[in-house]
Amino acid sequence: MKTKLIYNFIAAAGLLTATSCKDFLDYEPKGLLSSDNIKSASGAESLVTAAYAGVGNDDMVGPMTSMWVYGSVRSDDAYKGGGGVADVAEIDFYEHYNLTRPDLGLMHPYTWENFYKAISRANAALNSLSALTDAEFPLKKERQAEMHFLRGHAHFMLKMLFKNIPYITEDLTSDQILLESNVKYTNDELWNKIGEDFQFAVDNLPAKQTQIGRANKMAAAAYLAKLRLFQAYEQDANHKVTGINKTRLQEVVTLTQQVISSGQYRLQTDFAENFIAETENGPESIFAIQYSINDGTAVGRISYVTGLNYPHGAPQYGCCGFHQPSQNLANSYKTDANGLPQMDSFNDKNVDFNTDTVDPRVDHTIGVDGHPYKYDNTKPLSNSWIRDPGVYGFFHTMKEQQLATSSSYHKEGPFIGSSKNIDIIRYDDVLLMQAEAYIELGQQALALPLINQIRSRAAASTGRLKKADGTFASKYNVKEYSSAGWTQDHARKALQWERRLEFATESPRFFDLVRWGIAEKTLNAYLEKEKARRPFLATAKFTAGRDEYLPIPQREISFTKGLYKQNPGF
Repeated sequence: MKTKLIYNFIAAAGLLTATSCKDFLDYEPKGLLSSDNIKSASGAESLVTAAYAGVGNDDMVGPMTSMWVYGSVRSDDAYKGGGGVADVAEIDFYEHYNLTRPDLGLMHPYTWENFYKAISRANAALNSLSALTDAEFPLKKERQAEMHFLRGHAHFMLKMLFKNIPYITEDLTSDQILLESNVKYTNDELWNKIGEDFQFAVDNLPAKQTQIGRANKMAAAAYLAKLRLFQAYEQDANHKVTGINKTRLQEVVTLTQQVISSGQYRLQTDFAENFIAETENGPESIFAIQYSINDGTAVGRISYVTGLNYPHGAPQYGCCGFHQPSQNLANSYKTDANGLPQMDSFNDKNVDFNTDTVDPRVDHTIGVDGHPYKYDNTKPLSNSWIRDPGVYGFFHTMKEQQLATSSSYHKEGPFIGSSKNIDIIRYDDVLLMQAEAYIELGQQALALPLINQIRSRAAASTGRLKKADGTFASKYNVKEYSSAGWTQDHARKALQWERRLEFATESPRFFDLVRWGIAEKTLNAYLEKEKARRPFLATAKFTAGRDEYLPIPQREISFTKGLYKQNPGF
């Protein structure tokens, strides 16, 4: 049984019902909990809990937690998968960068709506909290800081996806909300507004929380560092990176060092421990969306956001074969005789797992015929499990899935859910954020040991990868980088490569490419090669100045009578 104290009041979240598409901005939680009829400390606490639930209230449509469609399929990491291009064709549009009509009823309008509902919950809680005195509720300031953290998270995600968004706070009336334009602030100003929420959380949260799932000071510092890293890469109105702000980079160093020096977090001993429910909330998890099962409700607080992505042909799963790793991604794990990535030649030929040496992270990330599936060597993955190999090939995604024998696994009809947490920020990300800042500050020597910590852990993460006969399915060889030839250019390339290997199929890839200003170059080069391997990509093309961000949903532009402005190119 898995329960989280922070979600013991899930019934409260259930009382917060959905709203119509048109009025998401002035959405107010319905039912028993609202800032108008809750004036007690216990009522405010319930609203806080409902706000935590709100950041995880997503599904296969309108995702908020796993960005596998927006960040992995839109990148060079993965194909849509499933039963051909017409199966959930909306995702195929993202993969082809074919979103030129913002009025299409695709997933991202619901993601927009769901994040603003989460913001509304945080604002309702903040209003309720502000009506109480410190004597009435001694935890008032701390809970306010948690709500600022959650609101900052929701706004950050929206900005990362859409760039130009309305910024909504608890002091705005319903009428005032309708006057908040999505282009009221400049790009830099909007980053700063969102940053104010995280700074409030840094200033007012405790270093540690007694209840699992609550944000603490270190989570806020890590998230603020992430925001400053994105902000450092300055963009013009057409999304082109025009410079890198060194002041922001120094803030990243300071904030990440606060997390690192706290001693509260470390890398898991085995990379696998980040991706199985039995070891969640471990020392590497800084902030995660919490889920539960067997908690007294009908099906538990289960996530279905990756429920389409289990093996289709395996009898214990049966649906639906989406999110298949690309050949390009598989090839990127090849290593040379020195145990280093083949950065310049990795994609010249396809990886051969019988002869090529590879980084062990490939077998944590990509399901391959005959290799242990999700660390169960009694049931190795079979090519027969793949739903449409003629279109998408034979690789299968693995990080986001749980074994059918796991206590976290639940099948509801044909669809699959899990109570496994979804990490938003991990310690490996903090290390690599700091390394990136050092590199762009021209202090690449300080980045070397940080990147090597990640590579050293990768080399040690083979214990769960043995086949039933005790041998390994792949030939592993991964080593640390040497200080010889560690120039800024080489360090930057190594850092970008390391982020891909470490977070592959977890969704950061697309957003990293946009942040670095290399999305067009990288993705069109990927497509040029991949089209010969996967003809379904024949018409795919990334258009710079448009495809870095999703279109503002047309229904929101129409509802605001043109107050919201559409992103370039749509």
